[in-house]
Amino acid sequence: MDPEALFVYGSLQFPDVLVALIDRIPDHEPVAAEGWRVAALPERVYPGLVPGEGIARGFLLTGLTAEEWRVLDAFEDPVYDLTRIALVDGRHGWGYVCNAGAKVEAHDWSVEDFQARHLTTYVERCATWRRRYEQQEQAG
Repeated sequence: MDPEALFVYGSLQFPDVLVALIDRIPDHEPVAAEGWRVAALPERVYPGLVPGEGIARGFLLTGLTAEEWRVLDAFEDPVYDLTRIALVDGRHGWGYVCNAGAKVEAHDWSVEDFQARHLTTYVERCATWRRRYEQQEQAG
């Protein structure tokens, strides 16, 4: 993989989540991908990106280090595959896309609902995950 930029459309578009996982907010700008849908996932507070009508909106993160890519890859659910995605402005970014076996809801994920109901707890979960991840990495 040549990590050029990461298209984030769900929980990774929140600065607090990024800080909990990689200790910083990378350079980012709003972007969109046509032909994709940000779907709600059953029994999860975060979404999945699936092909569909409409436009998926999010941010393009640039300047991620190799270590930051490793952390984010380890963090992401096995329901995702890292896929290169065409953006509406002609650029491309990598995105965590639901794989073929993933179950998705018929309705779209709500960024506003996530922020209001789940963000604080989710950030705490991310920080806990990162502590465990770093302990495992040190244990080698």
